[in-house]
Amino acid sequence: MRPLETHLKAWLVVGAWALMASKPVGWGVEAKRLVEDARAQVGVTKGYDASYRKLRYPEGDVPLETGVCTDVIIRALRQQKVDLQKLVHEDMVANFSRYPKNWGAKGADSNIDHRRVPNLKTFFKRRGFAIPTGTRAEDFLPGDIVTWNLGGGIGHIGIVSDQKAPSGTPLIIHNIGSGTQEEDMLFQFPRTGHYRLR
Repeated sequence: MRPLETHLKAWLVVGAWALMASKPVGWGVEAKRLVEDARAQVGVTKGYDASYRKLRYPEGDVPLETGVCTDVIIRALRQQKVDLQKLVHEDMVANFSRYPKNWGAKGADSNIDHRRVPNLKTFFKRRGFAIPTGTRAEDFLPGDIVTWNLGGGIGHIGIVSDQKAPSGTPLIIHNIGSGTQEEDMLFQFPRTGHYRLR
């Protein structure tokens, strides 16, 4: 093979590798943008309201100034045309027996199902996004989704930030009661799930 052909082949291989390395994860979701879209909610969503609300379907949402922890994920993904309300509802209609029965529901409900942490955990696992729950700071990448047990059967969910605390621990973008915040809380509660939308 001539030197020029060898160099061209090498560049093609490098170019293909770079393309694969930068390929968006999951449903075409870019992890960096997921973090940015979650962070954009800080200072906008200032409250917390877990009350049941009738939502438009699809792409329904509660008022942007309020919400719960799951709404941070829902809103960030929706900026990339991923509608968890629709996706979770469709999967629950088709596979209701695979989902938790914590609320005594006898069927899927597009108003609330996607806003419940146990349902999102089940959905992400069914989509193949679950990875071993990390124990070290370096196990968590920007855009990863993490769930916790806050105690008393209360679940929580947030997005791993691209910013870190002085300790090196990645910050978490979440709403734990005071609106969307970016905080050092990754290791404050027992982790119950770790998901990477790849």
